[in-house]
Formats: sequence, C-alpha cells, structure tokens
Amino acid sequence: MTDASLQTLREHMASLGSAVVAFSAGVDSTLVLAVAVEQLGPRAVAVFGVSPSVPRDERTEARTLAAHLGARLIERSTHELADPSYAANDSQRCRHCKWELYGVCRQVADELGLAAVLDGTQADDLSDTRPGLLAGRERGVHSPLAACGLDKHDVRRLARLLELPNWDKPAMACLASRLPTGTPVTAARLAAVDGVERALRRLGFRQVRARHLGREVLLQVESERVGELLAQHDDPGLARAVTQAGFESARIDPDGYRRGSLHALGAGSHGADT
Repeated sequence: MTDASLQTLREHMASLGSAVVAFSAGVDSTLVLAVAVEQLGPRAVAVFGVSPSVPRDERTEARTLAAHLGARLIERSTHELADPSYAANDSQRCRHCKWELYGVCRQVADELGLAAVLDGTQADDLSDTRPGLLAGRERGVHSPLAACGLDKHDVRRLARLLELPNWDKPAMACLASRLPTGTPVTAARLAAVDGVERALRRLGFRQVRARHLGREVLLQVESERVGELLAQHDDPGLARAVTQAGFESARIDPDGYRRGSLHALGAGSHGADT
C-alpha cells in the first residue's frame, strides 16, 4: 500500500514543474532531492554550497548521495565569510549564511530555467527560532516537507521507506555553530573544529561536536558513548588533530552532545542545530 504522506509529497513535488534543491547531504534535503528526481527527472538539480563553513566530509557525501539518486549535482562556492555581518557571528549569523546560499541557488535556477528553489525545512523547524528561515522567505525558497506537514519523524520514516543511505544520519549543522556567539568566524577557526571532528569520526563516533573555546576545544559525542571517548582520550590521531588545529588542550564533555549546549556553557550560539 502506498504511504499517504509519501504520495502527498510526490504530488506536491510534481506540481512544481522544475526545481533546484539546496542540498546539504542531510536527511531532510536528501529526501527532497530523491522525490524531486523521481517526479521531475532532469528538471531537478541539486546545488551544494562549497564553503569553509561546511565540513569537508559533507562534500564527499553529497557527491556519493547524488550519484546514488541519479541526480545532477552542481557545486558552487558561497562567500558568506566575506560578509562582515556573517563573520561577526551575532544572533543573525544563520540568516546571512542562508541568504548567500539561497542566492547562489536562485542564480543556478535562473541559468538553467528551473522554476523553484527548494530546501529541506520540515514542520518541526517552523516552531523553532531559526533566522535562516527568514532568509528563505526573503529569497522565495519553497519548503515542500513543511508544506506537506512532514515533521522530523515523518522524514526519517519516509527516508527509510525509500531506502535512502543516510536515513539515520545524525543531525548536522554548519561549522560556525561550534563557535560561541561573538567569536568572529574565520576560515582558520572553522578548519580547526572540522579537523578535530574528522578525527572523532575516524574513531567511530557519529554525533560529534568540537566546541571552539579559544585555546581549549570541548569534545562532544553521543551521550551513551562518552565512556568510549574517555577510554580513547590519549589516542595519537585525536591528540595530533587537536594540536594541529592549534588548541592547547581538549576537554571531554561528560554529558555528551545535546542541542544548545553552548548556551548551557554560557557561550551561546545560533543555528539550525548547534
């Protein structure tokens, strides 16, 4: 029997005619891209924003996922770091970032004669404070998941139903979300946290954060696996990554990863998932 939610999403997508999908390689945008390709064929194109704010591993995964879905993937550089408003890292940082990304997506759509620009916003996102959503509205971005009333649980369920390879992928956010509010965003700081997080993933952890606290980096992994990280705290690869990133020390968060933990530390951060 056809899933009613999936059928609604398919019909909605078909009605759009053609689209560019702002593709991050996360579960939400992967579901949007999968259904877009299914319903629109070559009139659906993925755009991945290449930037120091995006983990290097995500670019590789975007290519793998697009190939799996049979989607055309266009990689375009975004230049949010050149915007002083973004680099200042205030409460509107995510808005400035998304404004740049969606502008690039709109440019690609216009070049290819495609009608809509789509993102992976889902219904649960609408109840949260997300400055990036305002940028989406300002840029005329359409959110098919939210439009069809699909929440995060629906997205995971449909992604699994469609056998998407990343259906259970942990939530991701741009690397700037690892910096406390007011700490200027620089390419060097972004590369530092990316390098440490890559080292954590090489150790087998999936939900990772490297919180940039100046000379110290706070390491977070899945709460139920903190003990494993404590046992590997002296791993040479991890120690080398911390040193190469320019940190003088690393501290393990005993509570593990949880959203908004920079707020709990009194540092503050803003973004889709921190």
